[in-house]
This record gives sequence, structure tokens and C-alpha cells, in this order.
Amino acid sequence: MTSLRKLGSSDLEVFPLALGGNVFGWTADEATSFAVLDAYTAAGGNFVDTADSYSAWIEGNKGGESETIIGKWVKARGNRSDVVIATKVSQHPEYQGLSAANIKAAADASLRRLDTDYIDLYYTHFDKPEVPVEEIIGALDELVKAGKVRHIAASNISAERLQASLDFSDREGLARYVALQPHYNLVSRDTYEGPLQDLAARAGLAAVPYFALASGFLTGKYRPGTTVESARAQGAAKHLESERGQKVLTALDEIATAHEAPVATVALAWLAAQPTVTAPIASARTVDQLPALLGVAELRLTDTELKQLTEASA
Repeated sequence: MTSLRKLGSSDLEVFPLALGGNVFGWTADEATSFAVLDAYTAAGGNFVDTADSYSAWIEGNKGGESETIIGKWVKARGNRSDVVIATKVSQHPEYQGLSAANIKAAADASLRRLDTDYIDLYYTHFDKPEVPVEEIIGALDELVKAGKVRHIAASNISAERLQASLDFSDREGLARYVALQPHYNLVSRDTYEGPLQDLAARAGLAAVPYFALASGFLTGKYRPGTTVESARAQGAAKHLESERGQKVLTALDEIATAHEAPVATVALAWLAAQPTVTAPIASARTVDQLPALLGVAELRLTDTELKQLTEASA
């Protein structure tokens, strides 16, 4: 049985791979989403990541489709207490921003769609610098005190705003961020490493990186001269054009061969081994894509292999 990891200073214990819910209601319909969730939890997974805005970008969708599917699945399986559900506020078309009123209204809407009494981990999805951190933390603290949210977290936030938020929480004795969701992977390191990562380490925050596989590039399926049928192919393919992308693929191939493991597993294993990282996020639109993701729970790279990947991605 894979050992769970403590999420920062919280009382949550999570599987070392968070299952991304962005595909639910987008590239995975309800039945497929249920199958993916079933397979993930059957393998020991317990950490599902979504947002109130998923997937408002699809024509005909209005946002909240992913939460609705997860809510139906949890109700059908009767496993709410076994699953750590993370969702986010600020980007839903009807609940834009981080004003206190919007945070509270959006949380209630998420609770309805998830068909639950509480959210385990509630992120501010994109920071809104025009809103004082005092207003944001105050509203989140009210949700925690009301029992609607267990723990709070931040995504897409500067080190300065994060520090100000933590300082305010500490000074006033209010709910404090326990986790951070940065954009971070082998071909995007400067989006996290540096002041933000240093602050997370000092403050005891758990990092839960998104785009862990760089929109699929780090699965190894994007190669020169190949065409991949994927909604995210354009974003992933651009890494092929960079020298760093090529070096990373070469190193991943070599290490994957040595471990007889998928390239994606190796890429996730590097990420999971980085300071402050608790659980990378990766999504699967089919059950067949899951094993390569779940493998991160068991694969341990050597110090030499970690260094090789770090140097290739510099």
C-alpha cells in the first residue's frame, strides 16, 4: 500500500499523485470520468483536484461541469470521507474575482455542485492583487469557521502577496494557507523555483504543482515528425522546438529505459522529489492513461538520475 503524504501543516494525508479533474466534462464524459475515478481510488488514490470554472472554456458549458461529475461520483460510491477534494475560486464566469462576497457565494455554489457539506482544500485560483489580502483571508476564515472548508490554499500568486497573506493570518490568528499550487515541471522551472519555492519551504506549505506533465509533452508522446490528436497538442508541441525540451526528452528516455518505466512516470518522479512538493497533479482522460501516472507512487529515482534531469532541464 502506497504511503500517504501529509499536506503541509494540515491534518490531510494525500496520495502522492493528485488526479486532475480538468478533463471531466471536457475530454472525458461522465461515464469515462467515473471509470477514471474508480480506477484511481482502487489503486489507493484519494486526492482529486478541480475548480469551479472547469470547463467553462468549452462551447455549451457554463463552468462547474467537473465539480458536478465529481459530486455525482462521490454520491454514487458513498465514499466522501475517503476522498480529499480540492477546488478553487475566482474564475467561474458567474463568480469572478476574490471579493469576500464572491468567495462565499462561489463556495456555496461549489458545495451544491459537489453535493457535499464541506470542501477539503479551497484554493484561490488566480490571485487578484486589487483585492486586499485582509479581505480574502477574512472571507476564507469565515468559511473555515462555518465548517464549509477544512483548509485553504493559494494558486497563481506572487511571493510578495503570499507572504502578506501568511503574515496577516498569523497576526490575526485566522485560517492560514497550507498549500500552494504552482505551475511547475521539468520544462517550466522558473515558474516556481526561487522566491516562491523558498517561501513555501520556510512557511511549511505543501506544493501541489499543476501542468506537471507540460500539457502532455513530458509523457514522451510528442516527437519530431509526429502528430498527436489531443486538445492540448499545440501547447505541448512547442517544447519540441526548444533545446531544453530535446535535452529533457533524451534524459527521460534514458532513465525510463533503465527503470522499464513510462516516460511520464519518470517526469512525475523528478517533480515529486523536489523540495516542498507533496503531490503533482496530472489528469487522465481514459483509464489506459492512469498507470503511467500512478507509477509515481512507487518509482524512486537515484540521486544521479535526479541530477541528470535537473541538469538537462536547466
